Amino acid sequence: MSRRNAAIKREVLPDAIYNSVLVAKIINQVMLDGKKGIAQSIVYSAMKTASEKLNEEALSVLTTAIENIKPKLETKARRVGGANYQVPLEVSADRQQTLAIRWLVLCARKRNERGMAAKLSAEIVDAYNQTGGAVKKRDDMHRQAEANKAFAHYRW
Repeated sequence: MSRRNAAIKREVLPDAIYNSVLVAKIINQVMLDGKKGIAQSIVYSAMKTASEKLNEEALSVLTTAIENIKPKLETKARRVGGANYQVPLEVSADRQQTLAIRWLVLCARKRNERGMAAKLSAEIVDAYNQTGGAVKKRDDMHRQAEANKAFAHYRW
């Protein structure tokens, strides 16, 4: 990573059906080998299935699920006097969303259902209900930050 300039953030265009940047980012995260059409069909069918299970609007289900996954704190390794400390830091809004989407897709891929759409749908429903792998990942991260609160003064 360059120490001179921060990387330029590219603007993600909203998706076609829901006109949402969040859905477009999830599609991009699900996409493998540039197969965007397949990723779109997976995400849209997963959202449809999740909304039918919960009897609510698909976009509101997804946004609530992502909000439930977003981490507020994380730890970062800082080297101070020859020792490495895990220093708790607050997470920026962009990084919160990025981590939530990444964890949602990763935990969906690890599930034991048949087909990625079913896996993603089940993970969205679990995240909506504050359960599942992605929420557990967030809780583990918060627990780690809480355990290392003593090193907060090393933050800079």
